[in-house]
Amino acid sequence: MILLRAALNWNFVLVTALCASLLAQLIKVLLNLFIFHRFIAERMWGAGGMPSSHSATVCAMVVATGRFCGMNSPQFAIAAVLSIIVMYDAMGVRYETGEQAKMLNRLFNEWVDQGTSSFPFLGGKKLKEMVGHTPIEVVTGAILGIVLGFAMPMP
Repeated sequence: MILLRAALNWNFVLVTALCASLLAQLIKVLLNLFIFHRFIAERMWGAGGMPSSHSATVCAMVVATGRFCGMNSPQFAIAAVLSIIVMYDAMGVRYETGEQAKMLNRLFNEWVDQGTSSFPFLGGKKLKEMVGHTPIEVVTGAILGIVLGFAMPMP
Protein backbone atom coordinates (compact mmCIF):
# COMPACT_ATOMS: atom_id res chain seq x y z
CA MET A 1 0.00 0.00 0.00
CA ILE A 2 2.93 2.34 0.68
CA LEU A 3 4.20 1.77 -2.86
CA LEU A 4 0.75 2.55 -4.30
CA ARG A 5 0.51 5.77 -2.27
CA ALA A 6 3.96 6.85 -3.46
CA ALA A 7 2.99 6.13 -7.08
CA LEU A 8 -0.30 8.03 -6.71
CA ASN A 9 1.59 11.00 -5.24
CA TRP A 10 3.91 10.90 -8.26
CA ASN A 11 1.11 10.98 -10.87
CA PHE A 12 -2.40 10.25 -9.65
CA VAL A 13 -4.09 10.21 -13.06
CA LEU A 14 -1.51 8.04 -14.81
CA VAL A 15 -1.24 5.48 -12.00
CA THR A 16 -5.03 5.23 -11.68
CA ALA A 17 -5.39 4.61 -15.43
CA LEU A 18 -2.59 2.01 -15.45
CA CYS A 19 -4.09 0.21 -12.45
CA ALA A 20 -7.44 0.02 -14.26
CA SER A 21 -5.76 -1.42 -17.34
CA LEU A 22 -3.88 -4.03 -15.32
CA LEU A 23 -6.99 -4.98 -13.35
CA ALA A 24 -9.06 -5.39 -16.53
CA GLN A 25 -6.37 -7.59 -18.09
CA LEU A 26 -6.15 -9.69 -14.92
CA ILE A 27 -9.93 -10.14 -14.94
CA LYS A 28 -9.69 -11.35 -18.56
CA VAL A 29 -7.18 -14.01 -17.54
CA LEU A 30 -9.32 -15.11 -14.59
CA LEU A 31 -12.52 -15.24 -16.67
CA ASN A 32 -10.79 -17.40 -19.27
CA LEU A 33 -9.48 -19.63 -16.48
CA PHE A 34 -12.95 -20.13 -15.00
CA ILE A 35 -14.93 -20.31 -18.25
CA PHE A 36 -12.58 -22.33 -20.47
CA HIS A 37 -10.66 -24.04 -17.65
CA ARG A 38 -7.31 -23.10 -19.12
CA PHE A 39 -4.74 -20.41 -18.54
CA ILE A 40 -4.32 -18.18 -21.57
CA ALA A 41 -1.35 -15.91 -20.87
CA GLU A 42 -1.98 -13.86 -24.02
CA ARG A 43 -5.12 -12.48 -22.38
CA MET A 44 -2.84 -10.52 -20.02
CA TRP A 45 -1.64 -8.25 -22.83
CA GLY A 46 -3.93 -9.03 -25.76
CA ALA A 47 -6.71 -6.81 -27.04
CA GLY A 48 -10.37 -7.74 -27.07
CA GLY A 49 -12.40 -9.71 -24.58
CA MET A 50 -14.32 -9.07 -21.38
CA PRO A 51 -13.95 -6.49 -19.89
CA SER A 52 -12.51 -3.90 -22.24
CA SER A 53 -9.22 -2.72 -20.81
CA HIS A 54 -9.35 0.20 -23.25
CA SER A 55 -12.60 1.40 -21.67
CA ALA A 56 -11.42 0.70 -18.13
CA THR A 57 -8.22 2.66 -18.73
CA VAL A 58 -9.78 5.75 -20.27
CA CYS A 59 -12.74 5.87 -17.87
CA ALA A 60 -10.41 5.61 -14.87
CA MET A 61 -8.33 8.38 -16.45
CA VAL A 62 -11.41 10.60 -16.87
CA VAL A 63 -12.58 10.09 -13.29
CA ALA A 64 -9.08 10.60 -11.87
CA THR A 65 -8.62 13.73 -13.98
CA GLY A 66 -11.96 15.10 -12.82
CA ARG A 67 -11.11 14.40 -9.20
CA PHE A 68 -7.58 15.79 -9.44
CA CYS A 69 -7.94 18.73 -11.84
CA GLY A 70 -11.65 19.49 -11.52
CA MET A 71 -14.47 18.87 -13.96
CA ASN A 72 -14.17 22.39 -15.38
CA SER A 73 -10.51 21.95 -16.34
CA PRO A 74 -9.21 21.65 -19.90
CA GLN A 75 -7.48 18.41 -18.84
CA PHE A 76 -10.84 16.86 -17.95
CA ALA A 77 -12.29 17.93 -21.30
CA ILE A 78 -9.36 16.37 -23.17
CA ALA A 79 -9.63 13.15 -21.17
CA ALA A 80 -13.40 12.94 -21.75
CA VAL A 81 -13.13 13.46 -25.51
CA LEU A 82 -10.27 10.97 -25.78
CA SER A 83 -12.23 8.35 -23.83
CA ILE A 84 -15.24 8.70 -26.12
CA ILE A 85 -13.04 8.23 -29.18
CA VAL A 86 -11.27 5.20 -27.71
CA MET A 87 -14.49 3.45 -26.67
CA TYR A 88 -16.18 4.21 -29.98
CA ASP A 89 -13.18 2.84 -31.83
CA ALA A 90 -13.07 -0.31 -29.66
CA MET A 91 -16.72 -1.07 -30.46
CA GLY A 92 -16.71 0.09 -34.06
CA VAL A 93 -13.64 -0.12 -36.23
CA ARG A 94 -11.69 -2.60 -34.09
CA TYR A 95 -14.73 -4.88 -33.65
CA GLU A 96 -15.39 -4.91 -37.39
CA THR A 97 -11.71 -5.67 -38.03
CA GLY A 98 -12.07 -8.75 -35.84
CA GLU A 99 -15.21 -9.83 -37.67
CA GLN A 100 -13.40 -9.48 -41.01
CA ALA A 101 -10.48 -11.50 -39.65
CA LYS A 102 -12.87 -14.32 -38.66
CA MET A 103 -14.31 -14.40 -42.18
CA LEU A 104 -10.89 -14.34 -43.86
CA ASN A 105 -9.62 -17.10 -41.58
CA ARG A 106 -12.64 -19.25 -42.53
CA LEU A 107 -11.94 -18.63 -46.22
CA PHE A 108 -8.26 -19.49 -45.76
CA ASN A 109 -9.21 -22.73 -43.98
CA GLU A 110 -11.61 -23.69 -46.78
CA TRP A 111 -8.92 -23.09 -49.39
CA VAL A 112 -6.46 -25.21 -47.45
CA ASP A 113 -9.09 -27.95 -46.91
CA GLN A 114 -9.73 -28.05 -50.67
CA GLY A 115 -6.05 -28.77 -51.22
CA THR A 116 -5.32 -25.50 -52.93
CA SER A 117 -1.55 -25.40 -53.21
CA SER A 118 -1.45 -22.35 -55.43
CA PHE A 119 -1.54 -20.06 -52.39
CA PRO A 120 1.79 -20.66 -50.64
CA PHE A 121 1.55 -17.30 -48.87
CA LEU A 122 -1.27 -18.75 -46.73
CA GLY A 123 1.05 -21.34 -45.15
CA GLY A 124 -0.50 -21.63 -41.71
CA LYS A 125 -1.05 -17.90 -41.27
CA LYS A 126 -4.01 -16.82 -39.21
CA LEU A 127 -5.30 -13.29 -38.66
CA LYS A 128 -5.94 -12.14 -35.11
CA GLU A 129 -9.69 -12.25 -34.53
CA MET A 130 -9.99 -10.76 -31.05
CA VAL A 131 -9.09 -7.10 -31.56
CA GLY A 132 -12.29 -5.25 -30.72
CA HIS A 133 -15.12 -5.31 -28.22
CA THR A 134 -18.85 -5.85 -28.09
CA PRO A 135 -20.91 -3.09 -26.47
CA ILE A 136 -21.30 -5.10 -23.25
CA GLU A 137 -17.53 -5.56 -22.98
CA VAL A 138 -17.04 -1.80 -23.43
CA VAL A 139 -19.72 -0.92 -20.87
CA THR A 140 -18.31 -3.43 -18.36
CA GLY A 141 -14.81 -1.99 -18.83
CA ALA A 142 -16.18 1.53 -18.44
CA ILE A 143 -17.92 0.63 -15.17
CA LEU A 144 -14.73 -1.02 -13.90
CA GLY A 145 -12.71 2.10 -14.76
CA ILE A 146 -15.21 4.47 -13.19
CA VAL A 147 -15.39 2.45 -9.96
CA LEU A 148 -11.60 2.21 -9.74
CA GLY A 149 -11.24 5.93 -10.53
CA PHE A 150 -13.40 6.77 -7.54
CA ALA A 151 -11.88 4.06 -5.31
CA MET A 152 -8.27 5.22 -5.63
CA PRO A 153 -7.18 7.35 -2.65
CA MET A 154 -6.39 10.94 -3.56
CA PRO A 155 -2.81 12.04 -2.84
